[in-house]
Amino acid sequence: MQPSWVRELWYAAAVAAVLLLIGWIGGHPALFVLLGVAAYLGWHLFNLARLQRWLQGREKAQLPVAPGVWGDVFDELHRMQARNRKRKQKLARILIRFQEAASALPDATVVLSTTGEIEWFNDAAQHLLGLRWPDDAGRRIVNLVRHPEFINYLGAGDYSKTVELPSPCAADVRLTALIVPYGEQNRLLVARDVTRLHRLEQMRRDFVANVSHELRTPLTVVNGFLESLNEDASECPPQWTRSLQLMKQQTTRMKNIVNDLLMLSRLETDQRASAQNDVAVPDLLEAIVTEARALSGERAHSIHLDADPTLWLRGNEDELRSAFSNLIFNAVQYTPARGEIHVRWYGDAQGAHLAVRDTGEGIAAHHLPRLTERFYRVDTGRSRQSGGTGLGLAIVKHVLNRHGAQLRIHSELGKGSTFTCDFPVSSKTQRQGEARSAERVYRDINPVFRA
Repeated sequence: MQPSWVRELWYAAAVAAVLLLIGWIGGHPALFVLLGVAAYLGWHLFNLARLQRWLQGREKAQLPVAPGVWGDVFDELHRMQARNRKRKQKLARILIRFQEAASALPDATVVLSTTGEIEWFNDAAQHLLGLRWPDDAGRRIVNLVRHPEFINYLGAGDYSKTVELPSPCAADVRLTALIVPYGEQNRLLVARDVTRLHRLEQMRRDFVANVSHELRTPLTVVNGFLESLNEDASECPPQWTRSLQLMKQQTTRMKNIVNDLLMLSRLETDQRASAQNDVAVPDLLEAIVTEARALSGERAHSIHLDADPTLWLRGNEDELRSAFSNLIFNAVQYTPARGEIHVRWYGDAQGAHLAVRDTGEGIAAHHLPRLTERFYRVDTGRSRQSGGTGLGLAIVKHVLNRHGAQLRIHSELGKGSTFTCDFPVSSKTQRQGEARSAERVYRDINPVFRA
C-alpha cells in the first residue's frame, strides 16, 4: 500500500492535468490551473485550521473527518490519542498504588521540590511531623520543621548521614531524618520514630554512669587497704605477697576502667558545647611526649615530635589532652621495644591535623571499622596484659565529635599504624606566643590517661 502523501501527490497531479485540459479547451489554461491551485490550497488551509482548533481544545468533539491525506492524519492522531489515554490510565493506577503503599509506611515520607516546598506526604508525616493536608502543601518544610540541626542538614547538601531531632508535634518523640535525592534535584524526606531506641540508649548510659559511680567508692577503699598492706609487706606472711600484688594490679585496672567509663558517660550525656579556648597544642604535645618517653621506660622507643609551633587549636584543652594522650600512649603500649613513634602536628588548606604513626605489628583491615567501639580489642590477652581498658579510642572518637573533627585510621600488618585526627579549618588559630618548656608543661598538667 502506497503512503498517503504519494497518493495525494498523484491526486494533485491528476486534478492539475484535468484542469489544464479544460482550460486548454476553453482557451484559458493558466486561469483554470490557478483556480485549481487556489482551491487545493484552500482545502489544505481549512483542514489545518480544524486541526489547530482541535489541538487548542476549542472543539470538544472527536477529531475532524476528512478525505485524502488529511483523513490519514486525523486517523493517526485518533490512534495516538487512544494510546495516550491508555497510558495515562495506567500511570494513574501506578500512582494510586504508590500513594497507597507510601501512605501505609510507618515512616514519615515527604516529597520536596527543588526549593524545599512540600509536594506530597503520607499519613505518618501527619503524626510524626505534624503536617496537615492540603493546608501545608506548597509550604517550605523549614517553616514547619524548625529544628536548627535539621535546617542546617537540609541546606548543607550532604545527605550521606542522618540527623536526629525531636518531633515538632511531640517533644518526647525522637526522630531520625534522612534526605534522599532523586530525579532532577528533587528530594525525599524520610523520618523514622526512634524514641524506643533513644530511651534504651539513655537507659544504658544511665546504667553505666550509675554503676561506675557506685563502684568508685568501694574500689577506692579496697585500693587504699591494699596499698597499706603492700607498704607493710614485711609483716605479712610471704605466701600473701604475690596475691597482694595481683589484687593491687586488678583494683588499679578496675579504677582505670571506672574513670574511663565516667569520662565516656560525661562526653555522651553532656550535650552542651564545651568551653572553647585557644589551646597551645605544640606545648601540650611536648608534655604528652615527655610522659610517653617515661612510659616507654626500658623498652626504649624512639619517639619523635614534629609540631608547628604557631598552630594552635580552638577547643577544650582537657578533652583534647585526653584524646591526644590516648593515641600516643596507645602507640607506646602496642609498639615493640626499640620501635619508632612519630607524632606530627601540622596544618593545611583542609584544617589542622595530628598524625600518630608507629612501627608496631599493625591491625588487620577487618578490625578497623570497630576499633572505636567500647571494649573492642584486636588482641584481648595482650590488651589486658598491657593494662588497657579498651575505652581509649572510644574516648578519642567522642572528643573529636565534640570538636567537629574526625579520626582516620590506616594500618597494615607488619608495617605499623597511623591514627590521624582531622580538625576543621574553623578550629585553627595562629599564635606567636612564648612557648613553655616541656618540664614546665609537664608540671602544670601531668595527666594520667590509659591506653
